[in-house]
Amino acid sequence: MKITAEAVAEEMKSAVPNKAKFYFDDDLAGFGFYRLPSGTGTWFAEFRPVAGGIKRRLKLGRVGTLKAHEAREAARRAIASAALGKDLAKDRSNERASGTVKELVEAYIAGKEMKESSRAFYRITLKTQIEPHLGTMKAVAVLRVDVQRAHDKMSKKARYSANRAMALLSASYVWGAKRGYVPEGMNPASAIDRNKEVARERYLNADEMANLGAALREAETIGIPHKPSESKHAAKEKNRTIYGPHVTGAIRLLMLTGCRLREILNLRWNEYDDQRGLLLLPDSKTGRKTVVLSSAAQAELNSLPRVGEYVIAGQSAATEKEKPRADLKKPWAAIAGRAGIADVHLHDLRHTFASVGAGDGMSLQIIGKLLGHADAGTTQRYAHVDVNPTRAAANLIAGKIVDAIGGR
Repeated sequence: MKITAEAVAEEMKSAVPNKAKFYFDDDLAGFGFYRLPSGTGTWFAEFRPVAGGIKRRLKLGRVGTLKAHEAREAARRAIASAALGKDLAKDRSNERASGTVKELVEAYIAGKEMKESSRAFYRITLKTQIEPHLGTMKAVAVLRVDVQRAHDKMSKKARYSANRAMALLSASYVWGAKRGYVPEGMNPASAIDRNKEVARERYLNADEMANLGAALREAETIGIPHKPSESKHAAKEKNRTIYGPHVTGAIRLLMLTGCRLREILNLRWNEYDDQRGLLLLPDSKTGRKTVVLSSAAQAELNSLPRVGEYVIAGQSAATEKEKPRADLKKPWAAIAGRAGIADVHLHDLRHTFASVGAGDGMSLQIIGKLLGHADAGTTQRYAHVDVNPTRAAANLIAGKIVDAIGGR
């Protein structure tokens, strides 16, 4: 028979055979599919190794999972490889003993020198993005089409995360090829069509900052009107959720310093130099970093209760296994919603810090230094005019924010 998508679909509708039934293609010798009494169909390629011996049959995939033209192309490659002396059936048996994609990426994450924060992010990406779609496949058996399909599926839920997953997978293959996990030069995650990314530019204006300030004061005093799904760890009074000073303090510090979220949540008291007004961060995204504090930022820090080693105390504060607070997602969602800025992300507070400085004509150099940018090009999104010094810039930005959000 001439194997086409239509012909196969028609045959699969026919009565189930009593025993395995084979169908061979009229055009490509050795290519075909068979049906079992269970009703399933399987594509295959038959060939005889160039050195002689018995004929081998290579399973290519299930009918319905692999399309007819894809199966034909796979069969053509297998038969052509046999003619050149390469036995893909034997290679396939070796693949069964090789590691999976999950194991390859895990080895990369564990073996590659990187920041612990990056390692944690990669583990999450592996678990939530790569593992559900490709994790159990043998690393040496993955084709580019497999990766592209996986990326397309990931993109339906998280477009940017899908791109991050491709970057991690590609890096894992490059690393693995150098160490013998996969053949040299093999990288099915290269040249994948990725989603277009647009840099997010969401800044708070003066009215929005004022509304946020009011919501913060309400959150730490009488509380935010809560819903049943809100945090179970915060105290509730008269259908309101009260957030403690470490939650509201963290949000204010994000605004007053321009720091990244993890820089504030991971901040230890011994990294705060209150005499010189500095934060001495040992391991930020760009390495060691010194943050010049404004008077307003110092006042906020000095007002926070010291519970444990971390400035922003978490549930395990002052215990033997103390850890930094994991995130601020739920309290931020409640407070931002109350302020009417539900579309604002916590990272946008960092953008707001920079935008206030840019709006006052500060230079890219000053803004970049305050934000801790390793590359001056990262600061290009902000307008600039020379002004000095760094401390004055920090005080000016924070002063405007304090004016907007009001006192404590």
